[in-house]
Amino acid sequence: MDPTTDNAGHTGDPGAARASLEALRAEIAKAVVGQDPAVTGLVVALLCRGHVLLEGVPGVAKTLLVRALASALELDTKRVQFTPDLMPSDVTGSLVYDARTAEFSFQPGPVFTHLLLADEINRTPPKTQSSLLEAMEERQVTVDGTPRPLPEPFLVAATQNPVEYEGTYPLPEAQLDRFLLKLTIPLPSRQDEIDVLTRHAGGFDPRDLRAAGVRPVAGPADLEAARAAVAKTTVSPEITGYVVDICRATRESPSLTLGVSPRGATALLATARAWAWLTGRDYVIPDDVKALALPTLRHRVQLRPEAEMEGVTADSVINAILAHVPVPR
Repeated sequence: MDPTTDNAGHTGDPGAARASLEALRAEIAKAVVGQDPAVTGLVVALLCRGHVLLEGVPGVAKTLLVRALASALELDTKRVQFTPDLMPSDVTGSLVYDARTAEFSFQPGPVFTHLLLADEINRTPPKTQSSLLEAMEERQVTVDGTPRPLPEPFLVAATQNPVEYEGTYPLPEAQLDRFLLKLTIPLPSRQDEIDVLTRHAGGFDPRDLRAAGVRPVAGPADLEAARAAVAKTTVSPEITGYVVDICRATRESPSLTLGVSPRGATALLATARAWAWLTGRDYVIPDDVKALALPTLRHRVQLRPEAEMEGVTADSVINAILAHVPVPR
């Protein structure tokens, strides 16, 4: 077999990879109704080797979205329900004594997968939350002093409920900054909700994606080719300056106690490049930066309490900054 072709026959050609990734939306739509922005965000995160925080009330298909993406990309996925009694070893794995050999052997945890769904990550204490930090940043897990690499690609999709705070442990700013994107999953429109109910009335089973017709339309070879193409996407000095000006403006905003860090600026440049390539260009324009500014930056800023009481949101502050920072010509 050609080394640039994976088991499903997907090639490593950048043009074919873009077409395959564009087909993801239609494939996932067979299982999930009306969540195109979230699908695009997850694909951007995969292209940038980043992780995603999904925020939405229960019942808006966050879990189904990740499972459908894994099926359409032919990737392994595992789900961990984060609870107050979850231990770090329940995520990363642990050493288990084997009585037959009289030795300890490593039993991998659910983090050893391609797409890890960390459900309600803010329901587990900081000690367990932090067990994901090494996996997210270093793409490895260290147990008993031995580092163990994670599969490639690897993406953490963590969910949290935006309206229920009792019994939760809010993610610290340092950990929020490790997520490339924060995607909000809205309630569906009336027509989308009618479509959901019609599908269920017709026998749709969210636990059986094969029966729903979801098939692999892209694979790891496509992702690798796409990543290589994104890395070659041109960024002019004007665009770099534009990204820096946006991020610096957040640090000077009177509504914020915490602005975007240089890591956040790097993330915005990376996501804008991925979006530019997905839309068919090999160069970045200001509209690419604007398109990814909210999901890339909203979780990296912190509102002043008085601004929050007045109804100001992170999104409204970022939108105001985008409206005032001069756009390069």
